Amino acid sequence: MLEEIKRKIIQYMQAYPQSVTSRGLLKKLGVKDSKNFYRALNQLRDEGAVEVNKKHRVRLPEERKTVKATIVSLSKGFAFARPSDGGEDLFIHADNLKKAFIGDTVLLKHVKQSAKGPSAHVDEISEKSSRVITGTLSRGKGLCEIAPDDAIRYHIPVEKSSAKNVRDGDKVQAEIFRAPRTSLLSARIVKVYGKSSSAKICADAIIDQNGIRTKFPDEVLSEARKIAAGTVTEQDLKGRLDLRDVSICTIDGADAKDLDDAISVSRTKTGYKLGVHIADVSHYVKEGGAIDAEALERGTSVYFADRVIPMLPKELSNGVCSLNAGEDKLTFSAIIQLNGQGEILSYQFRKSVIRSKVRGVYSEVNQLFDKTAGADLRKKYAPVIRSLNAAKELADLLKARSIQNGTVDLDSTESKFTLNEEGVCVNVEPRKTGVSEQMIEQLMITANQAAAKLAKANAIPFVYRVHEQPSPERVENLAQLVGALGLNARSLKHEGDVTTADFADIMHQAEGTPAQKVISHQLLRTMAKARYDTNPIGHFGLALADYCHFTSPIRRYPDTAIHRILSAMLETKDRAELNRRFLTFANAAASASSSAEVRAMQAERSAEDCYMAEYMTQHIGECYTGIISGVTQRGVFVELPNSVEGFVPVDSFEGARFRFDGVITQVDENTGRKLTIGQELAVRAVAADVTSGRIDFIPDTSVNEEP
Repeated sequence: MLEEIKRKIIQYMQAYPQSVTSRGLLKKLGVKDSKNFYRALNQLRDEGAVEVNKKHRVRLPEERKTVKATIVSLSKGFAFARPSDGGEDLFIHADNLKKAFIGDTVLLKHVKQSAKGPSAHVDEISEKSSRVITGTLSRGKGLCEIAPDDAIRYHIPVEKSSAKNVRDGDKVQAEIFRAPRTSLLSARIVKVYGKSSSAKICADAIIDQNGIRTKFPDEVLSEARKIAAGTVTEQDLKGRLDLRDVSICTIDGADAKDLDDAISVSRTKTGYKLGVHIADVSHYVKEGGAIDAEALERGTSVYFADRVIPMLPKELSNGVCSLNAGEDKLTFSAIIQLNGQGEILSYQFRKSVIRSKVRGVYSEVNQLFDKTAGADLRKKYAPVIRSLNAAKELADLLKARSIQNGTVDLDSTESKFTLNEEGVCVNVEPRKTGVSEQMIEQLMITANQAAAKLAKANAIPFVYRVHEQPSPERVENLAQLVGALGLNARSLKHEGDVTTADFADIMHQAEGTPAQKVISHQLLRTMAKARYDTNPIGHFGLALADYCHFTSPIRRYPDTAIHRILSAMLETKDRAELNRRFLTFANAAASASSSAEVRAMQAERSAEDCYMAEYMTQHIGECYTGIISGVTQRGVFVELPNSVEGFVPVDSFEGARFRFDGVITQVDENTGRKLTIGQELAVRAVAADVTSGRIDFIPDTSVNEEP
């Protein structure tokens, strides 16, 4: 009995390490036998497991407190762990690592702060990560090693028998194990991708490294083929809103095959009627089926320069669910009434059937809007031109209303990669968006907002897209940067929480200045990461109280999940029944979708770095003028007009002795010359490593030398 109570006390105190009164602890644990509770507490005090002060407040001794964290980097003599609840990374000496590996979830003890920074010891490994890594094989002078792609900062010796047919410089996958009677790591090669100088090969490894599934199981493919073999039947159409005669069209990129959203807009006496018609994926992907389980595991489609790894089999994503023009397609429609100022007046969600009149393409619609379209294009879009013109009008109103509400318009540069027939990257440029892309974005945001409003009003289990307030620490860092760039940071220093409008004010000040892109990037870094949650806490970045992802169920699982929930709500208003069916499901979908999104973004960014480096290998020695996008103790980052970013070490400036101000500037103590964020700098490309994605520049002295 006493041991059980002691265990409960320790468990509670580890979960809630702040001090609590003994009476409060008794109440929180719900222990009925107060006599045995105090006996157990006294025993723990005598054992040194807890401390009890004169005011009867109980706390764990510093050395007994544990912090949940993830090992994020591993060196030969030490590691760093990142606390799950945020905060600075913690240093762990190799002697105190307990054989924890990169990616492991650990509980840390002896957490303390010193002049050198925070440190800790691993108490236990609560969840092991995979012991399979990717890397590049290195041979030489009798050595055979792997240079890991993960944040493992040293080469790992390879079991030579597993590397017989592997060449120096090959990208490989390896199992990691510990040599007998030692804590040293060794590697056993299990897969060979090919030459690591190829971005395509590196992308193959990145996919495996991030645990992204590329092949569908047989049962999933079998289920997909069975669905694709069917046709739209009268039974399927029963109870659906028939919109087949409405002027509806899709608008996507020219190479898109998974067309999951279509629009129709008409003017009304009071404003506008917006129809956003989304592929009814939940009609085909049934709860508990093989496709559903696989989609939940994948969470999202993943996009690389040379391929798409879809969430759903192509029989669905490119076939039965895709809203191809001229075909009857089952959809889930949001019908939204708005006034002349773009304010939502009412909305309804209906299962529907559509027949898209035109397979629209962004570049073509942009030509219609800027009056450069030829006769052929005008003829193609004639069936939907009135709808498109009304859509543009409405989107302009929505955009203006969004800005009025304080939404910040950030310059988030995406890169467009051009590959040759061999899959080698031969060009990189910023991806440009036109009027039609921005129009569709505004219409989709409106539909997403309406779906969240509907769910919130009916208090049903749901998967919201949420974006929390940025942390005070990040806002303070942003204010410091803004001030250092000569802008007014007053809007960030008022009492109370910072608002999106405060960020918009900073962005407005930076508009048209060399600091515009840097400020935009820093605002993005300051914001919290958007995620999925069952609690409708709002979306900071969009300045919306209600938001979700409804419009892309072919490529995002949370959209599929809420389609399923909303479909059930259309059939029954029984809240208890909806809670019984979907409460656990919504929580699982939100959690899994958030994790899958992070995984996909990490993989996509890593692959983009490889393709950028591959492109730059063809331009070594060439000179460019870029903008300083970041400043560190060791040097500066420079972003080129084509969106490629590289690093310039301060020691590459001959005769200079730079000192970092800790914020945005390096100052040459010999000449007073400054290298600061937003400043132009002429550079020469000197190295590009495809496997790491690293690009190195040095100053172009013919341009940078001062007279």
